[in-house]
Amino acid sequence: MSNPLLLSAFSTPFNTIPFEEIKLKHYMPAMKKGIELGKAEIAAIKDNPLPANFENTFETLERCGKLLDTASSVFFNLNSSETSEEMQQLAQELSPMLTAYSNDILMDEELFTRIKQAYENSSEDNLNAEQKMLREKTFKSFVRNGANLQGKDKETLKTLNTDLSKLSLTFGENLLKASNAFEMWIDKEDELVGLPDGFKEACAIAAKAKGKENTWLITLEYPSFIPFMKYSENRELRKKLYLAFGSRSFQKDENNNESNVREISKLRHQKANLLGYASHASLILEERMAEKPGKVYQLLDELLEHALPVAKKEMEEIQELSNRLNGPSPIERWDFSYYSEKLKNEKFAINDEILKPYFQLEKVIDGAFLTAEKLYGITFEKLENIQKYHDDVITYAVKDKKGKHLSVFYADFFPRAGKRDGAWMTSFSGQNKYDGLDTRPLVSIVCNFTKPTDTKPSLLTFGEVTTLFHEFGHALHGMMANGHYESLSGTSVYWDFVELPSQLMENWCYEKECLDLFARHYETDEIIPIDLVQKIKDSANFLSGYQTVRQVGLGRLDMSWHNLTSIPTNSVYEFEENAIKETELFPPSKETTTSCAFSHIFQGGYSAGYYSYKWAEVLEADTFELFKETGIYNKETATNFLENILSRGGSEHPMELYKKFRGKEPSTKALLVKTGLIEV
Repeated sequence: MSNPLLLSAFSTPFNTIPFEEIKLKHYMPAMKKGIELGKAEIAAIKDNPLPANFENTFETLERCGKLLDTASSVFFNLNSSETSEEMQQLAQELSPMLTAYSNDILMDEELFTRIKQAYENSSEDNLNAEQKMLREKTFKSFVRNGANLQGKDKETLKTLNTDLSKLSLTFGENLLKASNAFEMWIDKEDELVGLPDGFKEACAIAAKAKGKENTWLITLEYPSFIPFMKYSENRELRKKLYLAFGSRSFQKDENNNESNVREISKLRHQKANLLGYASHASLILEERMAEKPGKVYQLLDELLEHALPVAKKEMEEIQELSNRLNGPSPIERWDFSYYSEKLKNEKFAINDEILKPYFQLEKVIDGAFLTAEKLYGITFEKLENIQKYHDDVITYAVKDKKGKHLSVFYADFFPRAGKRDGAWMTSFSGQNKYDGLDTRPLVSIVCNFTKPTDTKPSLLTFGEVTTLFHEFGHALHGMMANGHYESLSGTSVYWDFVELPSQLMENWCYEKECLDLFARHYETDEIIPIDLVQKIKDSANFLSGYQTVRQVGLGRLDMSWHNLTSIPTNSVYEFEENAIKETELFPPSKETTTSCAFSHIFQGGYSAGYYSYKWAEVLEADTFELFKETGIYNKETATNFLENILSRGGSEHPMELYKKFRGKEPSTKALLVKTGLIEV
C-alpha cells in the first residue's frame, strides 16, 4: 500500500485528510521525505542568483515545507486526540528530528544573510499591510530563534530546543497516564447518595465497559470528576477523588512531572538568556499585545484588587451555608464544589440537573450553527463522505451566504483513553491564496462531554454549553480566514488576541434570543422557560470573585515559572505556594500541586501566556458591549467584526485591527462591570 502522506494532494472531497488510509508506519517516511524536500526548497532560495527581495525570499520561504507541514499536523493533532503508546513512542523519535530540522533552517547563516538582504531591499512603501507583517514576522522569527548567535552558542541553542521538545512531550504523556491510571470503584449504592440518576447510569456503563456488573466507575475525566465533586454527599469519597485529581503527576511514581516542570522552566530561562532576554516571559511577550511582563502583572494586580474582597465574601457565604447544614468548618477544597452548588441552588433555584434536559448536544450544536448563520450568513451541512480518525467525529461542509465553500469542520465531542483532557480547537490545514486559488482550511474542535447513555442522549451542563460555544468561536476564526499568507491566516495571531473570538461567543449563551434557538427539553421539546433564562443571567456572576482570583493565581503561577531571574532551588510545591499565596483562598495542601498537571504552560503553547484568558476577557467584554448596544444579531456590527477581526487573522498588529473594529482601545472597566466586580 502506498503512503498517502507522500501525496501532494489527496483524491478526497475538499482535499481532506485520508485518515482511514494512514497507518502509524507512514509517518516517519513522510516526515523524512518532507524534510528532504524542505531542505531542497531552502537550498533553492539560497542559490537564487537574483538579488534577494520580498517575492523571491519572504514569499518563497513562506511556501516551503508543505508536505512536512501536513504530515506533522496530522500526527501531532492525533497524538492529542487519538493516541496510543506506539504513537507516543514515535512522537519521542519524531520530535527531536523535527526540532533539529527547524534549528537548521532558523540558524542557517547563508539563509539569514539572504533574508537580511531581502529585508533591506524590500521597501515598505511598495508592500501592503499583510506583506509588511510577513516581512517583519519572518525576520524577527529568525533573530528570536538564534540566527544572530555564533559558533558554540548556536549549538547550545539547538540542544536546548531539542531537550525542550522532548520534555514537553514527556510531560503530556505522564499526565495522560496518571489521569488514566486512577479508577474509583463503588459497589455500594449508599455511597452514591446525592448523585443524579443520569450520572449514575453513565458510571454504571463505564464499569460495564470494563467488564464489571452491579458497580460504578468514577474517573478523573471531567464528565466524571466534576459532577461527582458537585453532588456526592460522601465527603470521604469527594476527598479521595479530589486528592487523586490534584496529585496527578505529583505522586512518587513513574508519571511524576516535578523534574520535568523544573527542567522545562530552567531550560526556557537559559534559552532566553542566550538570546539576550532577561527571562522566558520577556522573550515571549515581545510578540504579544502585553509586550512586557510588567503589563501582565499590572493587569493581574488590577483584577485581584477588585476580585479578592468579593471572593472572600463568597467564601464566607459558602461557609455559612455549610454551618447551617451542619457541614465541615472550615470547608476544604473537596467541599467547595458541593457546597457552592448548594448555595447556587438556594440563591437562584438553578443547577446543572435542572438545565441539562434543555441542552441536548445535537441541539446545542444546531444553536451554535444558527448563531453563526444569523451573524455571518454561513451554513453547515453534515458530510457522510469524509474520512475520520474516530467514529465519534462528525464532519460538516461550511458555506458562506453565497453558497461558496468555506471550510470542512470536524467535531469530536466525547472522552476516551487516547484523548487528553480539556477542549481545544485545531486545524489540519490552513487557508491561503497562493497561485490565484483560495485554499480553504480543515478546522476541528475537540471536547470531552458527557456521553449518551442507554436511556438519555448526551445532555450538557451549562458550563459545557459555554465550552462548545467557546471552541466554536475559535473554529469561526479559522473558518472565516481570508488572508493571503497561511502563516498569518485564521488563528495565527498573537496568543493574547486568539481568545477574543472564542470568549466572545460565550456571551450568546446567556441571551434569551440565542437560547430560544436551541434550548429545548429533550423529551417534551418545550423551549427553555423564561424564568430559567433569567436565572441563568442572574447567576452568571455567581462566584465571579472566586473564579477571577483563581485565574489570576494561575496567571501568576505561569509568570513565576517563566519570569525567573535565577533558577529556583526550592521544591515545586514550595515554589508554587510562594507564587500563589496572595490568591490562596484555602489552606495549602501538601498532597497536591497545579504545576505538575499544568498542561497549558508545560505542554501547550501558553507559557508566559496564561494571562491571555483574562486579557482576552477585557477585549471580549468591550466587544460584546457594542453588540448589546446595537443588538446581539445586528448585521452591521457582525460584519464589522468579521471584516476587521475574524477574517483578518494576524495580517496586522492586533491592536490596530481592534481599533478599526471598535474605534478605540479597550479598558478593563467593561469586564469589571460585566462580572459584577464594580458597580456602574
